[in-house]
Amino acid sequence: MKDIVPRKHKKMKNIYEDHKKFSNINFNESPFAKGEYESCTFINCNFSNVNISNTKFYDCKFINCDLSLTKLMDTTFRNVKFKECKMLGINFANCNEFGLSFDFESCILNHSSFFQTKIKKTSFKNSQLQEVDFTASDLTGSLFDNCDLASALFYNTIIENVDFRTSFNYSIDPEMNRIKKSKFTLINVIGLLDKYDIDIDI
Repeated sequence: MKDIVPRKHKKMKNIYEDHKKFSNINFNESPFAKGEYESCTFINCNFSNVNISNTKFYDCKFINCDLSLTKLMDTTFRNVKFKECKMLGINFANCNEFGLSFDFESCILNHSSFFQTKIKKTSFKNSQLQEVDFTASDLTGSLFDNCDLASALFYNTIIENVDFRTSFNYSIDPEMNRIKKSKFTLINVIGLLDKYDIDIDI
């Protein structure tokens, strides 16, 4: 990736960055420049508690970054990849919903919220999703691969054609969610029966 000189975006009057690499930056010390980022990569950057609202990210990657409690009011994420990131307490419901799409690998998303978000075909791999709120979200066709979903909240959630086969600790009420054609393993399917308070030997 090449480094380019920041330039003003004519329409937004904010910066525009294309194919740029940002490494080892603490945005609590160096102010984050809002604008539009396309095909950029952020490595080992600290965004914790940083306000990145009204910023657009297209085809970007975040690797080993801390985005905990980041403010995302009307932030755009389109085809964004998060890998090995710490993302505690993020409210993704505040993002720009138009074209919202991202994937997560080896991330910690505990206490975050996807309330009422439409994030079909999202991939969550090897991630911690403890106490994450998926209430009223649309997860159709998504993948939860080896994820810890302890105390994650599913209520009025569309989880049709979702693959949970390698994930664990989830509790999902089939009567309160749409789960048609979702995939589960026998050993973890007891997570669908929690409300009945019964003992099942497998």
